[in-house]
Amino acid sequence: MAIIELSQEQEMILKTVREFADNEIRPVAAANDREHRFPADLIRKLGELGFMGIAVDSEYGGSGFDNLSYAIAIEELSKACASTGTIVMAHHSLTCLPIEAFGDERQKTDFLTGLASGQKLGCFMLSEPDAGSDPAAMKTTARKKDGGYVLNGTKAWITNGAEADYGIVFVSTDASRKHHGVSAFIVDMKSDGVGVGKLEDKLGIRATSTAQIFFEDCLVPAENMLGEEGDGFKIAMHTLDGGRIGVAAQAVGIAQAALQDSVSYANERSAFGKPIANFQGIQFMIADMATRIEAARLLTWQAAVMKDRDTNYSKHSSMAKLYASETAMWATTKAIQIHGGYGYTTDYPVERYFRDAKITEIYEGTSEIQRIVIAREILKEYS
Repeated sequence: MAIIELSQEQEMILKTVREFADNEIRPVAAANDREHRFPADLIRKLGELGFMGIAVDSEYGGSGFDNLSYAIAIEELSKACASTGTIVMAHHSLTCLPIEAFGDERQKTDFLTGLASGQKLGCFMLSEPDAGSDPAAMKTTARKKDGGYVLNGTKAWITNGAEADYGIVFVSTDASRKHHGVSAFIVDMKSDGVGVGKLEDKLGIRATSTAQIFFEDCLVPAENMLGEEGDGFKIAMHTLDGGRIGVAAQAVGIAQAALQDSVSYANERSAFGKPIANFQGIQFMIADMATRIEAARLLTWQAAVMKDRDTNYSKHSSMAKLYASETAMWATTKAIQIHGGYGYTTDYPVERYFRDAKITEIYEGTSEIQRIVIAREILKEYS
Protein backbone atom coordinates (compact mmCIF):
# COMPACT_ATOMS: atom_id res chain seq x y z
CA MET A 1 0.00 0.00 0.00
CA ALA A 2 1.29 3.46 -0.83
CA ILE A 3 2.29 5.81 1.95
CA ILE A 4 -0.74 7.63 3.36
CA GLU A 5 -0.22 11.35 2.99
CA LEU A 6 -2.22 13.47 5.40
CA SER A 7 -4.40 16.24 4.00
CA GLN A 8 -4.03 19.83 5.18
CA GLU A 9 -7.14 19.31 7.30
CA GLN A 10 -5.66 16.23 8.94
CA GLU A 11 -2.35 17.99 9.52
CA MET A 12 -4.30 20.80 11.22
CA ILE A 13 -6.08 18.28 13.46
CA LEU A 14 -2.77 16.66 14.39
CA LYS A 15 -1.23 20.04 15.24
CA THR A 16 -4.25 21.17 17.26
CA VAL A 17 -4.54 17.98 19.30
CA ARG A 18 -0.78 17.77 19.88
CA GLU A 19 -0.64 21.34 21.18
CA PHE A 20 -3.63 20.77 23.46
CA ALA A 21 -2.18 17.49 24.71
CA ASP A 22 1.25 18.98 25.38
CA ASN A 23 -0.06 22.14 27.07
CA GLU A 24 -3.16 20.90 28.90
CA ILE A 25 -3.05 17.12 29.32
CA ARG A 26 0.56 16.07 29.79
CA PRO A 27 1.24 18.38 32.78
CA VAL A 28 -1.54 16.77 34.85
CA ALA A 29 -1.41 13.19 33.52
CA ALA A 30 0.77 11.76 36.28
CA ALA A 31 -1.25 13.40 39.07
CA ASN A 32 -4.56 12.29 37.57
CA ASP A 33 -3.22 8.74 37.31
CA ARG A 34 -1.86 8.77 40.85
CA GLU A 35 -5.06 10.17 42.36
CA HIS A 36 -7.48 8.19 40.16
CA ARG A 37 -8.97 11.52 39.11
CA PHE A 38 -11.36 11.71 36.17
CA PRO A 39 -10.22 14.72 34.05
CA ALA A 40 -13.66 16.34 33.72
CA ASP A 41 -12.26 19.77 32.83
CA LEU A 42 -10.14 18.34 30.00
CA ILE A 43 -13.05 16.36 28.61
CA ARG A 44 -15.18 19.51 28.64
CA LYS A 45 -12.48 21.40 26.74
CA LEU A 46 -12.12 18.59 24.22
CA GLY A 47 -15.86 18.85 23.64
CA GLU A 48 -15.58 22.58 23.05
CA LEU A 49 -12.82 21.91 20.51
CA GLY A 50 -15.03 19.42 18.69
CA PHE A 51 -13.04 16.27 19.46
CA MET A 52 -15.70 14.35 21.40
CA GLY A 53 -17.62 13.90 18.14
CA ILE A 54 -14.78 14.31 15.67
CA ALA A 55 -16.06 11.73 13.14
CA VAL A 56 -19.80 12.35 13.69
CA ASP A 57 -21.78 14.23 11.03
CA SER A 58 -22.06 17.94 11.77
CA GLU A 59 -25.84 17.62 11.39
CA TYR A 60 -25.84 15.83 14.74
CA GLY A 61 -23.40 18.02 16.62
CA GLY A 62 -20.18 16.41 15.45
CA SER A 63 -17.19 17.83 13.60
CA GLY A 64 -17.72 15.78 10.44
CA PHE A 65 -14.11 14.64 10.00
CA ASP A 66 -13.07 11.17 8.85
CA ASN A 67 -11.92 8.12 10.78
CA LEU A 68 -8.27 8.71 9.95
CA SER A 69 -8.59 12.09 11.67
CA TYR A 70 -10.10 10.29 14.66
CA ALA A 71 -7.17 7.83 14.77
CA ILE A 72 -4.69 10.71 14.61
CA ALA A 73 -6.45 12.47 17.48
CA ILE A 74 -6.56 9.37 19.67
CA GLU A 75 -2.85 8.72 19.12
CA GLU A 76 -1.93 12.25 20.17
CA LEU A 77 -4.22 12.22 23.22
CA SER A 78 -2.93 8.82 24.33
CA LYS A 79 0.68 9.87 23.85
CA ALA A 80 0.09 12.44 26.58
CA CYS A 81 -2.37 10.44 28.71
CA ALA A 82 -3.81 7.04 27.83
CA SER A 83 -6.66 7.57 30.30
CA THR A 84 -7.88 10.61 28.38
CA GLY A 85 -7.65 8.64 25.14
CA THR A 86 -9.72 5.85 26.67
CA ILE A 87 -12.47 8.22 27.84
CA VAL A 88 -12.77 9.74 24.38
CA MET A 89 -12.73 6.33 22.66
CA ALA A 90 -15.49 4.85 24.84
CA HIS A 91 -17.57 7.96 24.27
CA HIS A 92 -16.95 8.44 20.57
CA SER A 93 -16.46 5.10 18.82
CA LEU A 94 -18.48 2.97 21.24
CA THR A 95 -21.40 5.31 21.92
CA CYS A 96 -21.69 8.07 19.32
CA LEU A 97 -20.90 6.04 16.21
CA PRO A 98 -23.34 3.14 16.80
CA ILE A 99 -26.15 5.64 17.43
CA GLU A 100 -25.23 7.41 14.20
CA ALA A 101 -25.04 4.11 12.29
CA PHE A 102 -28.12 2.36 13.69
CA GLY A 103 -30.25 5.02 15.37
CA ASP A 104 -33.40 6.61 13.99
CA GLU A 105 -33.79 10.37 13.58
CA ARG A 106 -35.39 10.84 17.00
CA GLN A 107 -32.57 8.97 18.71
CA LYS A 108 -29.98 10.99 16.86
CA THR A 109 -31.70 14.25 17.78
CA ASP A 110 -32.39 13.33 21.41
CA PHE A 111 -29.14 11.54 22.23
CA LEU A 112 -26.44 11.85 19.57
CA THR A 113 -26.52 15.65 19.31
CA GLY A 114 -25.69 16.11 22.98
CA LEU A 115 -23.05 13.37 22.92
CA ALA A 116 -21.27 14.46 19.75
CA SER A 117 -21.10 18.08 20.89
CA GLY A 118 -19.47 17.00 24.14
CA GLN A 119 -22.30 18.30 26.31
CA LYS A 120 -23.10 14.73 27.35
CA LEU A 121 -20.85 11.73 28.03
CA GLY A 122 -21.50 8.20 26.83
CA CYS A 123 -20.65 4.62 27.77
CA PHE A 124 -20.95 1.16 26.18
CA MET A 125 -22.30 -1.72 28.27
CA LEU A 126 -21.63 -5.13 26.74
CA SER A 127 -19.42 -7.11 29.14
CA GLU A 128 -20.70 -8.83 32.26
CA PRO A 129 -18.95 -10.50 35.21
CA ASP A 130 -19.30 -13.88 33.46
CA ALA A 131 -19.63 -12.76 29.84
CA GLY A 132 -16.69 -10.95 28.27
CA SER A 133 -15.45 -12.49 25.03
CA ASP A 134 -18.70 -14.48 24.78
CA PRO A 135 -21.53 -11.91 24.70
CA ALA A 136 -24.04 -14.62 23.83
CA ALA A 137 -23.68 -15.80 27.44
CA MET A 138 -24.98 -12.53 28.88
CA LYS A 139 -27.53 -12.72 31.68
CA THR A 140 -28.87 -9.15 31.65
CA THR A 141 -32.43 -9.38 30.38
CA ALA A 142 -35.17 -7.16 29.02
CA ARG A 143 -38.86 -8.09 29.11
CA LYS A 144 -41.71 -6.15 27.53
CA LYS A 145 -43.95 -4.13 29.84
CA ASP A 146 -46.16 -1.04 29.55
CA GLY A 147 -44.93 0.10 26.15
CA GLY A 148 -41.31 -0.43 27.09
CA TYR A 149 -38.83 -2.98 28.38
CA VAL A 150 -37.81 -3.73 31.97
CA LEU A 151 -34.07 -4.35 32.33
CA ASN A 152 -32.45 -6.47 35.04
CA GLY A 153 -28.84 -7.55 35.38
CA THR A 154 -25.25 -6.45 35.89
CA LYS A 155 -22.71 -5.03 33.49
CA ALA A 156 -18.98 -5.00 34.24
CA TRP A 157 -15.82 -3.17 33.14
CA ILE A 158 -17.78 -0.15 31.94
CA THR A 159 -15.53 2.76 30.99
CA ASN A 160 -17.10 6.14 31.86
CA GLY A 161 -19.74 4.21 33.81
CA ALA A 162 -19.66 6.52 36.82
CA GLU A 163 -19.85 9.74 34.80
CA ALA A 164 -21.90 8.87 31.71
CA ASP A 165 -25.18 10.60 30.90
CA TYR A 166 -26.25 8.05 28.30
CA GLY A 167 -25.21 4.50 27.60
CA ILE A 168 -25.80 1.74 25.08
CA VAL A 169 -26.69 -1.46 26.91
CA PHE A 170 -26.87 -4.93 25.39
CA VAL A 171 -29.42 -7.34 26.87
CA SER A 172 -31.01 -10.68 26.15
CA THR A 173 -34.57 -10.33 24.89
CA ASP A 174 -34.80 -14.01 23.92
CA ALA A 175 -32.32 -16.32 25.65
CA SER A 176 -33.37 -19.28 23.51
CA ARG A 177 -31.89 -17.60 20.45
CA LYS A 178 -28.49 -17.01 22.12
CA HIS A 179 -26.62 -14.21 20.29
CA HIS A 180 -29.53 -13.80 17.86
CA GLY A 181 -31.66 -12.89 20.86
CA VAL A 182 -29.48 -9.96 21.97
CA SER A 183 -30.92 -6.44 21.65
CA ALA A 184 -29.51 -2.96 22.29
CA PHE A 185 -31.04 0.02 24.08
CA ILE A 186 -30.03 3.62 24.65
CA VAL A 187 -30.39 4.29 28.37
CA ASP A 188 -30.46 7.52 30.33
CA MET A 189 -28.00 6.69 33.09
CA LYS A 190 -29.97 8.83 35.56
CA SER A 191 -33.08 6.65 35.12
CA ASP A 192 -34.69 4.89 38.06
CA GLY A 193 -33.30 1.40 38.37
CA VAL A 194 -29.80 2.23 37.11
CA GLY A 195 -27.10 1.97 39.77
CA VAL A 196 -23.34 2.40 39.76
CA GLY A 197 -21.48 -0.29 41.67
CA LYS A 198 -17.85 -0.50 42.68
CA LEU A 199 -15.15 1.27 40.71
CA GLU A 200 -12.31 -1.06 39.77
CA ASP A 201 -8.86 -0.35 41.21
CA LYS A 202 -6.86 -0.91 38.03
CA LEU A 203 -3.25 -1.46 37.02
CA GLY A 204 -3.42 1.28 34.38
CA ILE A 205 -5.65 3.93 32.81
CA ARG A 206 -6.32 4.92 36.41
CA ALA A 207 -7.76 8.35 35.57
CA THR A 208 -10.79 6.61 34.06
CA SER A 209 -13.71 5.13 35.91
CA THR A 210 -14.31 1.44 35.24
CA ALA A 211 -17.56 0.53 36.94
CA GLN A 212 -20.10 -2.16 37.50
CA ILE A 213 -23.57 -1.02 36.43
CA PHE A 214 -26.70 -2.56 37.92
CA PHE A 215 -30.15 -2.63 36.35
CA GLU A 216 -32.99 -3.33 38.77
CA ASP A 217 -36.44 -3.16 37.16
CA CYS A 218 -35.27 -0.28 34.97
CA LEU A 219 -38.05 0.67 32.56
CA VAL A 220 -36.73 1.80 29.17
CA PRO A 221 -39.10 3.17 26.49
CA ALA A 222 -39.52 0.86 23.50
CA GLU A 223 -38.50 3.71 21.19
CA ASN A 224 -35.05 3.66 22.81
CA MET A 225 -34.26 0.29 21.25
CA LEU A 226 -31.32 0.69 18.88
CA GLY A 227 -32.18 -1.07 15.64
CA GLU A 228 -34.66 -3.94 15.81
CA GLU A 229 -35.14 -6.62 18.44
CA GLY A 230 -32.39 -9.19 17.96
CA ASP A 231 -30.01 -6.73 16.25
CA GLY A 232 -27.84 -6.28 19.35
CA PHE A 233 -25.09 -8.75 18.49
CA LYS A 234 -24.73 -7.32 14.98
CA ILE A 235 -24.56 -3.78 16.42
CA ALA A 236 -21.98 -4.80 19.01
CA MET A 237 -19.70 -6.54 16.51
CA HIS A 238 -19.93 -3.67 14.02
CA THR A 239 -19.13 -1.21 16.82
CA LEU A 240 -16.15 -3.20 18.07
CA ASP A 241 -14.72 -3.52 14.55
CA GLY A 242 -14.52 0.27 14.40
CA GLY A 243 -13.54 0.64 18.04
CA ARG A 244 -10.45 -1.47 17.49
CA ILE A 245 -9.05 1.24 15.26
CA GLY A 246 -9.20 3.59 18.24
CA VAL A 247 -7.47 1.07 20.52
CA ALA A 248 -4.77 0.55 17.91
CA ALA A 249 -4.24 4.31 17.69
CA GLN A 250 -4.10 4.51 21.47
CA ALA A 251 -1.48 1.76 21.58
CA VAL A 252 0.61 3.57 18.96
CA GLY A 253 0.41 6.74 21.03
CA ILE A 254 1.58 4.98 24.20
CA ALA A 255 4.44 3.30 22.32
CA GLN A 256 5.45 6.59 20.67
CA ALA A 257 5.60 8.31 24.07
CA ALA A 258 7.82 5.48 25.35
CA LEU A 259 10.14 5.85 22.37
CA GLN A 260 10.44 9.62 22.65
CA ASP A 261 11.16 9.47 26.37
CA SER A 262 13.71 6.70 25.83
CA VAL A 263 15.58 8.69 23.21
CA SER A 264 15.67 11.76 25.45
CA TYR A 265 16.86 9.73 28.43
CA ALA A 266 19.49 7.89 26.40
CA ASN A 267 20.95 11.19 25.21
CA GLU A 268 21.02 12.64 28.72
CA ARG A 269 22.14 9.63 30.77
CA SER A 270 25.88 8.91 30.80
CA ALA A 271 27.73 5.72 31.65
CA PHE A 272 31.42 4.97 31.30
CA GLY A 273 32.00 8.58 30.32
CA LYS A 274 29.54 8.92 27.44
CA PRO A 275 25.79 9.06 26.77
CA ILE A 276 24.20 5.63 26.78
CA ALA A 277 22.72 6.51 23.36
CA ASN A 278 26.23 5.76 22.02
CA PHE A 279 26.00 2.11 23.06
CA GLN A 280 24.93 -0.34 20.40
CA GLY A 281 22.68 -2.27 22.79
CA ILE A 282 20.60 0.86 23.41
CA GLN A 283 20.61 1.77 19.73
CA PHE A 284 19.25 -1.65 18.77
CA MET A 285 16.34 -1.30 21.18
CA ILE A 286 15.53 2.18 19.88
CA ALA A 287 15.75 1.03 16.26
CA ASP A 288 13.41 -1.89 16.90
CA MET A 289 10.97 0.31 18.83
CA ALA A 290 10.81 2.87 16.03
CA THR A 291 10.36 0.22 13.33
CA ARG A 292 7.55 -1.59 15.12
CA ILE A 293 5.76 1.66 15.95
CA GLU A 294 5.90 2.80 12.33
CA ALA A 295 4.47 -0.52 11.17
CA ALA A 296 1.71 -0.35 13.80
CA ARG A 297 0.81 3.20 12.78
CA LEU A 298 0.55 2.24 9.11
CA LEU A 299 -1.68 -0.73 9.95
CA THR A 300 -3.88 1.58 12.01
CA TRP A 301 -4.11 4.25 9.33
CA GLN A 302 -4.87 1.63 6.68
CA ALA A 303 -7.79 0.29 8.73
CA ALA A 304 -9.10 3.84 9.27
CA VAL A 305 -8.89 4.64 5.56
CA MET A 306 -10.68 1.40 4.70
CA LYS A 307 -13.46 2.31 7.13
CA ASP A 308 -13.71 5.75 5.52
CA ARG A 309 -14.01 4.08 2.11
CA ASP A 310 -16.79 1.83 3.45
CA THR A 311 -14.91 -1.35 2.54
CA ASN A 312 -14.70 -4.49 4.68
CA TYR A 313 -12.14 -3.53 7.31
CA SER A 314 -12.82 -6.15 10.02
CA LYS A 315 -9.61 -8.12 9.37
CA HIS A 316 -7.52 -4.98 9.09
CA SER A 317 -8.84 -3.39 12.26
CA SER A 318 -8.10 -6.62 14.13
CA MET A 319 -4.60 -6.75 12.63
CA ALA A 320 -3.99 -3.14 13.64
CA LYS A 321 -5.29 -3.66 17.15
CA LEU A 322 -3.34 -6.90 17.64
CA TYR A 323 -0.03 -5.62 16.34
CA ALA A 324 -0.23 -2.15 17.86
CA SER A 325 -1.21 -3.39 21.31
CA GLU A 326 1.55 -5.99 21.41
CA THR A 327 3.97 -3.36 20.11
CA ALA A 328 2.93 -1.00 22.91
CA MET A 329 3.54 -3.68 25.53
CA TRP A 330 6.91 -4.58 24.00
CA ALA A 331 8.04 -0.98 23.51
CA THR A 332 7.15 0.12 27.03
CA THR A 333 9.05 -2.87 28.42
CA LYS A 334 12.12 -1.81 26.43
CA ALA A 335 11.63 1.78 27.59
CA ILE A 336 11.88 0.68 31.21
CA GLN A 337 14.98 -1.34 30.35
CA ILE A 338 16.61 1.72 28.76
CA HIS A 339 15.78 3.80 31.83
CA GLY A 340 17.20 1.12 34.10
CA GLY A 341 16.31 1.46 37.78
CA TYR A 342 14.77 4.89 37.20
CA GLY A 343 12.29 3.34 34.80
CA TYR A 344 10.93 1.24 37.63
CA THR A 345 10.04 4.31 39.67
CA THR A 346 7.29 6.88 39.38
CA ASP A 347 9.91 9.60 38.89
CA TYR A 348 9.70 8.86 35.15
CA PRO A 349 6.50 8.30 33.15
CA VAL A 350 7.63 5.11 31.42
CA GLU A 351 6.26 2.99 34.26
CA ARG A 352 2.85 4.59 33.63
CA TYR A 353 3.14 3.89 29.91
CA PHE A 354 3.91 0.25 30.76
CA ARG A 355 0.86 -0.04 33.01
CA ASP A 356 -1.40 1.68 30.49
CA ALA A 357 -0.18 -0.44 27.57
CA LYS A 358 -1.40 -3.73 29.01
CA ILE A 359 -5.11 -2.93 28.71
CA THR A 360 -4.79 -2.45 24.94
CA GLU A 361 -4.16 -6.21 24.67
CA ILE A 362 -7.38 -6.91 26.57
CA TYR A 363 -10.28 -4.55 25.97
CA GLU A 364 -12.41 -4.42 22.82
CA GLY A 365 -11.35 -8.00 22.16
CA THR A 366 -8.28 -9.71 23.60
CA SER A 367 -5.26 -10.50 21.43
CA GLU A 368 -6.52 -14.07 21.26
CA ILE A 369 -9.90 -12.92 19.93
CA GLN A 370 -8.14 -10.75 17.32
CA ARG A 371 -6.19 -13.77 16.10
CA ILE A 372 -9.45 -15.71 15.76
CA VAL A 373 -11.00 -12.88 13.72
CA ILE A 374 -7.93 -12.54 11.50
CA ALA A 375 -7.60 -16.28 10.91
CA ARG A 376 -11.31 -16.65 10.13
CA GLU A 377 -11.15 -13.87 7.53
CA ILE A 378 -8.00 -15.28 5.91
CA LEU A 379 -9.44 -18.80 5.77
CA LYS A 380 -12.52 -17.41 4.01
CA GLU A 381 -10.34 -15.54 1.51
CA TYR A 382 -8.38 -18.64 0.53
CA SER A 383 -11.18 -21.20 0.63
